[in-house]
Amino acid sequence: MQEPGLKLLFEATGQVSAPKVIGTTNGARRQVIPIEAGGPFEGERIRGRMVSGFDWQWVRPDGVTEVEASYLLETDDGVLIECRNTGLRHGPPEVMARMGRGEPVDPSEYYFRATPVFTAPEGKYDWLNRALFLSTGARYPDGVRLRFYEIT
Repeated sequence: MQEPGLKLLFEATGQVSAPKVIGTTNGARRQVIPIEAGGPFEGERIRGRMVSGFDWQWVRPDGVTEVEASYLLETDDGVLIECRNTGLRHGPPEVMARMGRGEPVDPSEYYFRATPVFTAPEGKYDWLNRALFLSTGARYPDGVRLRFYEIT
């Protein structure tokens, strides 16, 4: 059997707007965070910019945030690719409180992982439809940085 590995696919950055809180359901706060257009992404085989996106979140009573993000990516040669990225973000209560207040927090102080699924049209990037991926994230007061890895 072959052991899986990780190969960096690309790193992406995006500016985010303030959360829009929808309300509480079953004890969890539902909110959405708009991701503004224009953030770049770049890797060895693919690069471009994030056209738009939304990060739908459930903030659970145990302090875990369930992330359901969706991004529209445009490659530097004009191809549009959808990315759906679901995962978890959590950390010690004091760290998450600092993040909630908009303070800078070192990404090593919390857990932020997700599993992206890409939908690419037939052609140059359709290899994205035939592989599994993992992403790591860092949340900053006004933005997000994500690294996407192909599972080899």
